[in-house]
Amino acid sequence: MFHYQKVFGGFRRGVLKVLMGTVLLELVKPDTMFAILVGTISGLVIGALPGFSATMGIALLIPLTFGMRPAPALIMLATIYTAATYGGSISAILLHTPGTPSSCATTLDGYQMTLKGEAGKALGMSITASTIGGVFGAVALLLIAPPLSQIALKFGPPEYFLLAIFGLSTVGGLTSGSVLRGLLSGLVGLMLGTIGVDVLSGFPRFTFGIIPLESGVNFVPAMIGLFSLSEVMALSESRSSIASQSAGQVGDKRILPAWDELKRLWKLILRSAVIGTIIGILPGAGGDIASWISYNEAKRFSKNPEKFGTGTIEGVAAPETANNAVTGGTLIPLLTLGIPGSAATAVMLGGLLIHGLVPGHELFTTYANITYTLIIGFLIGNIVMFFVGLAFSRYAVLVTRVSTNILAPIIAILCVVGSYAINNSLFDVGVMLVFGAAGYYLKEAGFHPAPMVLGLILGPMAERGFRQSLLLAKGSVLLFYLTRPLSVVLIVLIVMSLTWPLVAGRASKNPLTAAGNH
Repeated sequence: MFHYQKVFGGFRRGVLKVLMGTVLLELVKPDTMFAILVGTISGLVIGALPGFSATMGIALLIPLTFGMRPAPALIMLATIYTAATYGGSISAILLHTPGTPSSCATTLDGYQMTLKGEAGKALGMSITASTIGGVFGAVALLLIAPPLSQIALKFGPPEYFLLAIFGLSTVGGLTSGSVLRGLLSGLVGLMLGTIGVDVLSGFPRFTFGIIPLESGVNFVPAMIGLFSLSEVMALSESRSSIASQSAGQVGDKRILPAWDELKRLWKLILRSAVIGTIIGILPGAGGDIASWISYNEAKRFSKNPEKFGTGTIEGVAAPETANNAVTGGTLIPLLTLGIPGSAATAVMLGGLLIHGLVPGHELFTTYANITYTLIIGFLIGNIVMFFVGLAFSRYAVLVTRVSTNILAPIIAILCVVGSYAINNSLFDVGVMLVFGAAGYYLKEAGFHPAPMVLGLILGPMAERGFRQSLLLAKGSVLLFYLTRPLSVVLIVLIVMSLTWPLVAGRASKNPLTAAGNH
């Protein structure tokens, strides 16, 4: 049974220690400050490189933490996580090449803003939204970790199935073009998601005897191919630079978003931060799902949804806030229950165990000093990320001035290296090449790759949750779902997501509503 009183008591004692200055004194030590800076810079560079995820960065740097004290070691791993999550947006905005899976949604409007001559503005909003999301997740981790972690324990196969369906309900709205083409692209992604060993029977499906396919289609090389290599092929058709193709000066002097712009977007940013934190708590969901759902919710609540996908600032703010809010959310079940919320936190669990720290109530009581140093250090790391990212963004924009004759081969090399580095497998490079060619011709035919990637990510989760639910329901499937409160909430959200476009469309055609708006 979860000892909430012990954990909550530990929380109060931890806060007292913060107030007394114990944790703050730990944070100002040179090795702690050095760990924050190294983690931030390393994470930013790793995240900006296609295929080099936060998980890989943490795994690579864990050996460096062996000789460090526990608090600075864990802070460095946590700051790598949040900085790498943001870093993926840099290449997504400038090169249409998402550095990490959670940056896929950012490419939809971020790259279009670059082509419109607003690369600096897009990068400024990205770092600002990422910082706000990261700070929000860190504050949630500090204040409400124990009660929120209990929600994750209540999620079973039915809830994960419905969560996947909720994500898939956004497929039709991910592109500004034809809804039918978006749905067809998502359907292809779902079909590709069925490749691999059957969840229940263990029998290989659609593998055609190819052993690497038994683990399914790795969506990271698929994503690199669909978004990056296909863009390389498109860039190769032009001998000019990205800047010369834009409508204005790409090298914006103004990076930070205006205060009036932030005031206009505060509801969107807050909603995305909440979505990201909640989804981060759920094991296995992650920043990619959070960014897609936040993007769709931003489009659904927007007064001008038709602008999404054409280079609107809202399309950058929503996913970037959500995917960095996820980083704090994933640490909640890790520290309180020992359940990793993502692949990156699964590696971080190893870092905890290396230093003799076992997740649970003891982290908030016996080792409260280390735990709250980690949490406050994680919060400070997000703020440091803002200044480092801001300085980096001013010079990163210059990449768009490089001729495509030079840029295209460099991106292609990064695609190959990134795909190979995931599993040290040439097969993944082949997957990337196939999806790259497919992505290029799909774009030429008017199909967008975003729904396909979403279907590829959520398809296995939906299938696994549904088939396990059928076994648990023992015949009474509908009753089984309707007697679970969280399932009912998710069903309501799915219905709202599917019916909202129809309701909004009728409301906009209503003469009384239109008159009222004027």
